[in-house]
Parts: sequence; structure tokens; C-alpha cells
Amino acid sequence: MAHNTIPLLGGKSVHCINEQQMAEAWRLAEHETGSSEKIQEALAALENELTRNERAALAFVIISRLKATSPLPQA
Repeated sequence: MAHNTIPLLGGKSVHCINEQQMAEAWRLAEHETGSSEKIQEALAALENELTRNERAALAFVIISRLKATSPLPQA
């Protein structure tokens, strides 16, 4: 049986991220002492080593793992 892949390069949204979460992520990644340096170094390495599709796959895996380990009750 052939395996049909689902492209990660665009299309329908799979996860909803609200604007406040995105703003806080950018703040942490760009302005938070200590964290921003680590995040920027990791991003530069990943962007250099992984294709766009590999980075998209990694993003989905990270989101999934974060959801699975959330201290908040799952709906």
C-alpha cells in the first residue's frame, strides 16, 4: 500500500496559536536576557541544518510534546 504524505508547507491550520502566545514567544526569543541568546543560536543551527519541511515537522513534534506534557488539564 502506498503511503501518501501530507505536505507541511502550507494549507489548512492544524493548531491554533493565539496572538498573545505568539507575542510572548517573540518577546522571549528576541528580548529575554539569557533565553533569547539560546533560542537564536538554536534557530540559526536548525535553519542551517534542516530543510523547511524538516523544520515544519520539528515544529509539529515540539507542539505535540508540549501539549502532552502540559501542566494544565487536557480538554
